[in-house]
Amino acid sequence: MPKLGMEPIRRQTLVAATIAEIGAAGSLEVTMSQIARRAGVSSALAHHYFGSKDKLFLAAMRTVLTDFGAEARLALAGQTDPRARLRAVVQTCFAPASFRPGVVAAWLNFYVHALNSDATLRLLRLYRRRLHSNLVHDLRPLVGARAEDIAETTGALIDGLYIRQVLKADGPRAEAAVRHVMAYLDMAIAAEARS
Repeated sequence: MPKLGMEPIRRQTLVAATIAEIGAAGSLEVTMSQIARRAGVSSALAHHYFGSKDKLFLAAMRTVLTDFGAEARLALAGQTDPRARLRAVVQTCFAPASFRPGVVAAWLNFYVHALNSDATLRLLRLYRRRLHSNLVHDLRPLVGARAEDIAETTGALIDGLYIRQVLKADGPRAEAAVRHVMAYLDMAIAAEARS
């Protein structure tokens, strides 16, 4: 008979193992057995809790997005200056919880998975809308009507830096990524102020 209260712990362990296994493999071509082994449980138990690998992948993605959202709320708490809020959002995008190698690999593989999974696509669209909304909210007082365009380019730059970090042999460099995004934002804001 299973111990009461173990299901949430095992689910969390399986989700963490999924992210780690995807990161180690560099793809979604991992098996439930590999994930279960990494989590220290049987593959039958993994199937029991999630039903399928796709559902486990979705749970992992929800966890990544939930962690990102919590970190963003924490970074934005008490911030009122639009530039400080923009920096907080950008730093959250490249914070250790989101920008460590395994999570970066998971993010990129979730993007690929979204090509064939409506549920994954919905989650990625939700993430994109939230990021865009946060950026627009803080850009509007600084650049007015150009906020939408600058936010769109900023989101694309963030996604591009994730892809570039996967290609680097020496691993992610969060500080450099934040510098690149903030340099673009500073240029865009300054250009709008001059016009």
